[in-house]
Amino acid sequence: MKYKLFGSETGLYASEIILGAANFGTRKGYGADPQESEKILKAYAKAGGNFIDISDVYQFGEAEEIVGSFIKGQRTNFIICSKYTRSSEPKPAISNFGNNRKSMRQAVEQSLKRLKTDYIDIYMPHYDDGVTPLEEIAMGLQDLIREGKILYAGLTNFPAWKAAAITASTKLTALQIEYNLLQRTADRELIPMAKEFGLGVMMYSPLAGGLLTAKYRNGEAGRITHTTAANYTEDEKTKLIINVLLSIAKRYNATPGQIAFAWNLSKEGFPLLGTRNINQFEQNIKAAEINLTTDELSELDAVSAISLGYPHDLLNTVRG
Repeated sequence: MKYKLFGSETGLYASEIILGAANFGTRKGYGADPQESEKILKAYAKAGGNFIDISDVYQFGEAEEIVGSFIKGQRTNFIICSKYTRSSEPKPAISNFGNNRKSMRQAVEQSLKRLKTDYIDIYMPHYDDGVTPLEEIAMGLQDLIREGKILYAGLTNFPAWKAAAITASTKLTALQIEYNLLQRTADRELIPMAKEFGLGVMMYSPLAGGLLTAKYRNGEAGRITHTTAANYTEDEKTKLIINVLLSIAKRYNATPGQIAFAWNLSKEGFPLLGTRNINQFEQNIKAAEINLTTDELSELDAVSAISLGYPHDLLNTVRG
């Protein structure tokens, strides 16, 4: 596995693929049990991976417990990113929810215990709660950095203007976004903003919840998550993208999902690889071995391109 600098504002080298641990544990009635999760973690580490993404809400804290048990005794070998906002409790008290400093403080202390560590490498709100002042979030994250409880701060699922506003008062180093061939709206504002501020970009849902594996063609229902459309399979553009993936996959004796993931790997950010079993992991990790040609990348870029909208389209026109 290759390594690259995480943004331009750190000297942190991270593996090009982040392991997403959202499905580690079974407290929500689905996911990988601790034994299966450990198999995935071991395989990821053996492949050279050193970057794990979790959140306190994943499996109501069980994901952090599983990762904590795995990294015990080898903590310095891994970059751990965790998140708060939604709480690790199934029914949290109203004061233990959201991005306020009270919630932040309680969440980080609990995450540290579950992870069996005294610091978290990257820490961020899971999403914009719409009520907590940006200054409060910024001050809270900065306090945690000064105390050594976290090393770097970031944001997940925030509008670009809010992320830019927080960056003006707090040293942010990470931005986590949804990004794949079916979801490229981050190209409008979020990715340019991240580049301007030197943020490392973490890209979740690279396979669009499984749709880009081409398993759910012809209207078949699938486990599609984090999408902005109710049913991508009815969209002509989606069908075109999947057809291109199928065509390219034949050339490499690969799966459409591996090609979709390889496209994400060609970008400057770091895609998250989430999985529920070791077989799925072993299939998807093979994407790191696929080097798409310039023409193939251009074809995928073109078929998945979006209109940047106003003012970007206007500016591109007047600037020639």
